[in-house]
Amino acid sequence: MRRRTFLAAGAGLVAAAAAPAHADARRVLHVRPGDSVQAAVETVTGPGWTIVVHPGTYREVVDVPADKAELTLRGASRDPRATVIVYDNANGTRKPDGSGTYGTAGSATFTSAAPGLTVRDLTLANDWLRADHPDITGTQAVAAYTYGDRTRFENVRLLAHQDTLFVDTTSLASFDRQYFRRCRIEGDVDFVFGRATTVFDECHFHTLQRDVTFTPKGMVFAPSTARANPYGILAVRSRITSGAEDGAYKLARPWVPSYETTAWPSLVVRDSWIGPGIDPVTPYTDMREAYPWQSMRFREYANSGPGAVVSVPDNRPQLTAAEAAAHTPRTYLGDWRPYACR
Repeated sequence: MRRRTFLAAGAGLVAAAAAPAHADARRVLHVRPGDSVQAAVETVTGPGWTIVVHPGTYREVVDVPADKAELTLRGASRDPRATVIVYDNANGTRKPDGSGTYGTAGSATFTSAAPGLTVRDLTLANDWLRADHPDITGTQAVAAYTYGDRTRFENVRLLAHQDTLFVDTTSLASFDRQYFRRCRIEGDVDFVFGRATTVFDECHFHTLQRDVTFTPKGMVFAPSTARANPYGILAVRSRITSGAEDGAYKLARPWVPSYETTAWPSLVVRDSWIGPGIDPVTPYTDMREAYPWQSMRFREYANSGPGAVVSVPDNRPQLTAAEAAAHTPRTYLGDWRPYACR
């Protein structure tokens, strides 16, 4: 299998480097080919900085710690294909120091714990491929792992295969909020997953062709919402397309982690177009028999498209109009209103 190409035409490959970014007097750092995005992150002192990454492909891991609050990371071009941050660790990849494997969260190309983070106009990718590593069974390979409150992504491409986007929280008891607007998210197995209160607004989810003979080939969502949290993942005004054959994918399955067996996964998909790649008859499935999807908070409302046809009502629970009024970006995000910043 050939490695996927994430780079726009005309941009060059940039290896991770220790070169410092170029700063100006306005708390703005510029990262150009030959610089390191991570070095720029480490240069930031205090809240409210902006890092502008100029066109190119930066092969490195980027980790934004919690003390880099209110950071903005953006591509210099409005075309997210022009600026790419990519690496290729997987869950089962062994660490260079011999201390074990990275694990799912540790495989992420981009990690952020910073509250108030904004990411826009670039691509975050993990191009690790199963076919290149038949000896590795831990095949989760995360593009972005985010767990700070008030995390905002706009016009960002998030590209990987299994577990592309991990929307987490800072603790089991916290209900950190994340907002994604006009983003493209690609993957195959559970490629949007986690327990954060997360809104996807006008986003494009795309399931990949997967070289397996069985179906389902994978699932789009795998929420693991805390039982105490009234809101989990909300996808609104979005669309779901597929590079695989019709009906090859499920819309979701619930994830109840072994470290949080009281989780009560929540997913609402509403006012969205669902393509034929999603199985319309049985769009949900179980991850474990002990936690059947029917006992979870899975609902839909006012969706359209061939993958949204309700032929077996028991298999596609729907919100009533009154219930739908409680499942909006406003109710999920509370006093934080990123959707008002257009």
